[in-house]
Amino acid sequence: MQAIRSILVVIEPEHSESLALKRAKLIAGVTQAHLHLLVCDRKHDHSGMLGVLKAALLEDGYSVTTEQAWNESLHETIVDVQQAEGCGLVVKQHYPDSPLKKALLTPADWKLLRYCPTPVLLVKTSKPWSGGVILAAIDVGNTDGEHRTLHAAIIDHGYDIASLAKAHLHVISAHPSPMLSSADPTLQLSETIEARYREQCKAFQAEFDIDDDHLHIAEGPADVLIPYMAHKLQASVTVIGTVARSGLSGALIGNTAEVVLDAVESDVLVLKPDTIMDHLEEIVTQH
Repeated sequence: MQAIRSILVVIEPEHSESLALKRAKLIAGVTQAHLHLLVCDRKHDHSGMLGVLKAALLEDGYSVTTEQAWNESLHETIVDVQQAEGCGLVVKQHYPDSPLKKALLTPADWKLLRYCPTPVLLVKTSKPWSGGVILAAIDVGNTDGEHRTLHAAIIDHGYDIASLAKAHLHVISAHPSPMLSSADPTLQLSETIEARYREQCKAFQAEFDIDDDHLHIAEGPADVLIPYMAHKLQASVTVIGTVARSGLSGALIGNTAEVVLDAVESDVLVLKPDTIMDHLEEIVTQH
């Protein structure tokens, strides 16, 4: 996160108190990143508001530019501007449609998470980050190259946010339940699975300097455990990664991430492996 030189902040004109901007300022205050404020609107009639925001930010010592743009849809506009400005992070506030849909992300948010070639920070709460808990969710059981690189990115970003917010990093990894049908007898016993999993975690903990008190291993589906642990620890930010398995259109964010993102009561930072980032860059530049 220290390497991010420029942050794209999506500003919603009808919401004067922008939590997205608040989070972006916190990050830029530490990383010295440039802030590019974007209003996605066909009408382009928000110059006054953007002028006021820019003046206040410049006075506070931030480097800032502003833009109003619209191209087909919200997520396409954001991705186009992100590409044009070379922003390394997109920060957007999630606005619930109604109390009934309060948790559920909007289609525009989903598309942004699917197609944006850079990390996206989705701000879901007004809870302050400082002194809180940052929760990084990984899958230690997956040790292929793509997952290993993604785990490293998740932990690195988790540590970065924890250090800039003077918060504490916790890591959660869910492991599968015993499979009675498994040919491998060690996969039939809960204790053996947990023991094997903890063993796998030892190397991971040594590599990333995470002690037992800050590592949470639990049995069961990640889409249940991650929101549960985020709630239990009262996490301010949950950092998760997504790995595509086939076709980018629908499968980029798997079901686990979709359920997790809707269920966690915290801000969410979504990362993708470099291979997917590069692929998305290609798709975006071909249009």
